[in-house]
Amino acid sequence: MFDSDFQLEGGAAGRRIVVAMSGGVDSSVVAALAARSGAETIGVTLQLYDHGAAVGRAGSCCAGRDIRDARQVAERLGIAHYVFDYESAFRESVMDRFADDYVAGRTPIPCVRCNQGVKFTDLLRLARDLGADCLATGHYVRRVPGPEGAALHRAIDPARDQSYFLFATTQAQLEFLRFPLGGMAKPDVRAIAAALELGVAAKPDSQDICFVPDGDYAGLVRRMRPEADQPGEIVDLAGRTLGRHRGIVGFTVGQRRGLEIGGAPEPLYVVRVEPDTQRVVVGPRRALAVAGARLSDINRLGPLDGPLLAKVRSTAKPVPATLAGDRLCFEAPEYGVSPGQAAVLYAGDRVLGGGWIEETIPARQAEPA
Repeated sequence: MFDSDFQLEGGAAGRRIVVAMSGGVDSSVVAALAARSGAETIGVTLQLYDHGAAVGRAGSCCAGRDIRDARQVAERLGIAHYVFDYESAFRESVMDRFADDYVAGRTPIPCVRCNQGVKFTDLLRLARDLGADCLATGHYVRRVPGPEGAALHRAIDPARDQSYFLFATTQAQLEFLRFPLGGMAKPDVRAIAAALELGVAAKPDSQDICFVPDGDYAGLVRRMRPEADQPGEIVDLAGRTLGRHRGIVGFTVGQRRGLEIGGAPEPLYVVRVEPDTQRVVVGPRRALAVAGARLSDINRLGPLDGPLLAKVRSTAKPVPATLAGDRLCFEAPEYGVSPGQAAVLYAGDRVLGGGWIEETIPARQAEPA
């Protein structure tokens, strides 16, 4: 039950493991597994944003109440625990980027930016400075050692898999990271927490975007970027005005709800957002069909020169595709693909890498004349 999956050459005794502790049940159980491995275990919590609105809110992480929970778990386990203030770095690299992307008509994924920057760059560097042999986190993914280095795989439990959000992990980072929960189901993790009498055993899971207290993403962007709250037109594919909106930050590609357009002969969806003109372009679902996409900042964790499976949203099903240079081509038209999201590439359960979607290629452009 307490197999922690910490592969350290020569065993865990005499080694040091740093655990990223967010104050939730997952990272708390990872800390428990690390401590039971026989290694010296140090819990580290990063304060990432304002204590204010998040102090008493269930579903947050890395703020006031969560820091206290992490500290109490560390005391229960008898391990050292440190809190480091990374609020400024988090705001610049995650929150500001989140707001700027929405203003630019893109659909951001702040969790990837957080993992890519503050957690797997800053925190990993901090773990090395503390003399750690590895950094362990509560992410639901699997790290599979191999003759050519570690590989990143999807979690055993598909409902908990977080591999989409970790596609930007580099090979060097992967060698140093450990993900002991990737082979476990969430009920088993909670059972371990309960058996150890950890106070967070029944704590609710954190929401995807931890720094949005009420789930109102558009409202947060309007507060951070007041200039984004400009009204504009909702137009059809031919440019005809169908309605008005109060700001493009309230719309993303593929969205159907909230358009408030009556009299249309068929359901309408957001096809694209035009920040230069403040227009939201809508059309029928078939107008969302995409033949491919151009990617940027492609991260490679395996061979990308053959048939792949591409996942273009965290909730999307992986679909057959190929990658040529920075051009991702889908075997069949894909729907709801949005600039700002990521295309994560798989071979079976293995994560081969991925990149950021910069622009899409409408399916009609790929059809023969």
